[in-house]
Amino acid sequence: MRVHAARGQAAACAAGSDNADMSDESQILVPPSFVALYLAPGKNRPSAPRAEIAARHEFCEDLATMLTEHAANKRWELGITEADVLERVHRGLLVEEAPVSAAEARWVIRRLAELLDWEALAFGADSGSAEGST
Repeated sequence: MRVHAARGQAAACAAGSDNADMSDESQILVPPSFVALYLAPGKNRPSAPRAEIAARHEFCEDLATMLTEHAANKRWELGITEADVLERVHRGLLVEEAPVSAAEARWVIRRLAELLDWEALAFGADSGSAEGST
C-alpha cells in the first residue's frame, strides 16, 4: 500500500502538481527594493509579515504594469517629457484615496520608469517606510 502512495506522489510530481511542502507564497520573489519600504532605519526586520509584503508587492507590480500603456499614451497625447508623465502619475498616486502609501507610490513610479525604459525620477532622500499603508 505504501508503494502505491509513493508512486502516486511521484506521478503527481512528474505531472507538475504542487508539492504540499512548498506553498505558493514561497514562490513569490519580493525584490529588496520593495522590502526596504518596510524597514525602519537601522533595522533589518520588516515591520509587516512576509505575506502582507508579498501581497502589497504584487499589487504595486500590477499597478505599475497597468500604468505603462496609460503613461506612454499621455506622453504622446500631451507631447510632454517622460519625467513630466512620471511626475503627473506620481501626483495621482499621492491623493488621499490612493490605494498605495507614499513610499509605495515612489516604488511604483520607479518600476513604471523601468518597465517603459525611461529614466527614473529622482525623489531624493525622502524614502520612508510603508507602515500604515492601505
